[in-house]
Amino acid sequence: MAKARGFIVPVGGAEEKMGDVAILRRFAALCGPEGRIAIIPTASSLEDTGARYEDLFHSLGVKQARSLPIASRADCEHREWLDALEEVDAVFLTGGNQLRLSTMIGGTEVAKAVRRRNAEGMHVAGTSAGAAFLSEHMIAFGREGASPRAKIVTLAPGLGLTNRIIIDQHFRQRDRLGRLLTALAYNPFAIGIGLDENTAGFIGPDETLEVVGSGALTIVDPSGIEFSSMARVRKNDAVCLIGLKLHILDHGSTFNLHSRIAAAAPVLASRVEGGGDGNKAAKRGSGGSGGSGGSGGSGPVRV
Repeated sequence: MAKARGFIVPVGGAEEKMGDVAILRRFAALCGPEGRIAIIPTASSLEDTGARYEDLFHSLGVKQARSLPIASRADCEHREWLDALEEVDAVFLTGGNQLRLSTMIGGTEVAKAVRRRNAEGMHVAGTSAGAAFLSEHMIAFGREGASPRAKIVTLAPGLGLTNRIIIDQHFRQRDRLGRLLTALAYNPFAIGIGLDENTAGFIGPDETLEVVGSGALTIVDPSGIEFSSMARVRKNDAVCLIGLKLHILDHGSTFNLHSRIAAAAPVLASRVEGGGDGNKAAKRGSGGSGGSGGSGGSGPVRV
């Protein structure tokens, strides 16, 4: 029987590192009491990034947290580091510049190992630039603003753990709704995920995403799009999009990437709806995906 894939955890950046470290604590807990985490600080240009996350994860009870300071494509052939990826329970990609990740790691043995191990059950998280890199289609860079406009965003191939989503981070803080909408307008196949800072989406093997953190997670579902002017507008022109569906989710809320059903956090739903319908809705959102297209099996998530 095929193993369930590991969690995929995009984080919006600036996650709490002191006090209420809910996101990092939840990720550490996924690894269990004997957990081992490999940290890939490649996106960052700061020399101490890997060491800081080693200390953070050790303080959360992780048995082993080891930084793999990959700084070139040649480093991705380092046998000791490839062996380390075979032994860990999780990989954490730090923030910085996502193009450092795609240009140094894309297409290498390290990238192949992380994809394969995630399909086998290893958890993979990325914060900020690391979050953008997780999916097959990565936002490389783009302009800020609330409206979609032609050619304001550039996409590049990412790590390829899933092709179901396109991720943007620092979402509210850097006014990035427009560039996420533009990315989706190119091909409204994927689901857009916009992550505020100190906010994460824990995507389980059943394709249910659960929000953890203090901010909001924005879901843009383009599956019902009725019209897009993207093919006929000129550079910087506004893009007309009709039929998009938007969800704003907070801590504990869920969204199933297969069924595309959103549900409020059970506690909040019970307050609003008296405990009955809200809890049912939450259960539909988190468990109703049951048959998530076989996504619990091996291999990157594909549809």
